[in-house]
Amino acid sequence: MKHISVLIKPASSLCNIRCKYCFYADISSHREIRSYGKMSVRTTEKMIANIFADLNEDDQLTLTFQGGEPTLAGLSYFKHIVELVRQQCKKVTVHYALQTNGLLIDKTWCDFLRENKFLVGLSLDGTETLHDQNRVDAKGKGTFFKVMETRSLFEEYQIDYNILCVLTSDLANQFKQVYQFIQQENIRFIQFIPCLDDHSSIIPKDYALSPKEFEKFYLFILDQWIIELEEGNYRSIKLFDDLLHLLIKGEVTACGILGNCQLQYVIEADGSVYPCDFYVLDDYRLGFIQESSIRQLFNSQIAKKFVYEKKEQSSFCHNCPFKQMCQGGCKRMKDCMYVDKNGEMCGYQALLKAFIPQVDKITEYLAKVKI
Repeated sequence: MKHISVLIKPASSLCNIRCKYCFYADISSHREIRSYGKMSVRTTEKMIANIFADLNEDDQLTLTFQGGEPTLAGLSYFKHIVELVRQQCKKVTVHYALQTNGLLIDKTWCDFLRENKFLVGLSLDGTETLHDQNRVDAKGKGTFFKVMETRSLFEEYQIDYNILCVLTSDLANQFKQVYQFIQQENIRFIQFIPCLDDHSSIIPKDYALSPKEFEKFYLFILDQWIIELEEGNYRSIKLFDDLLHLLIKGEVTACGILGNCQLQYVIEADGSVYPCDFYVLDDYRLGFIQESSIRQLFNSQIAKKFVYEKKEQSSFCHNCPFKQMCQGGCKRMKDCMYVDKNGEMCGYQALLKAFIPQVDKITEYLAKVKI
């Protein structure tokens, strides 16, 4: 039995808001074609057929929809996807996930998401001020209150969701206010996504996270998280969950956590396939899902080159006690959470030094908490 994960961009880089730090707007600007529009019916049907071609009975498949803003493809697109999956002959367990800014979500969407057991990632950058600083609509107005309305709908309809929070420089430096907001709003599941600098930026953007800021933010969050655990209150923070899965069970639940690249299978709206969401660039195109199966794309020369290409590793890593575990980290995340530009510290190393000695205590607390 195998588990295949595919990330689909049904509306390419199209979006109904204008996040100032949007990494995908930056990525798409480096392509010959910035946006491939909305995925056609023919491409969608061929995509599902060719994904299932390499699956066997009792396999598991996760289809994650991302953007741009995937809901711009329309509810009818997602209904068609679910129907196509139902028509497949193989007995495969399919999981659905959707990452959204929440602006188009209404009760009709919620009925569909609940009925088909979608796990939804809702983008919310902490407090109103921090969120509206970067996540603005086409008129430059903040989107905080609309996102909070959508969150209320998810609660009302009992939809499984987590909060996706982009960890910008400003947000990292307001760690106390951010955690207080999480507690006040009773946010139970949250993932902090380190904010990347632009793909070919020479002068760092103000919003880009630095390793020192990563360290400062996560060391505070870790202390607060453990205090809550000790009090019997569990809150899922994705990076902590991933570390526990790795250290206790030997399970890899996050791409890049061991420092080595893995194929993600990112499918753009025209059917073109790429090895990683950070590298949806013309030079990394593996082929087209309309023309090839997942296995054929996996065996392409471009895929092998991406997985095995050497990455730069700082001399700081040579004496790191976590060298074998980390291997220098994700090559795209290297400037925002690993070794700083002066080669004097590593944000991830600092977190591991604080986290690992407390694993037994954390495990003990978790055993007493109802999750």
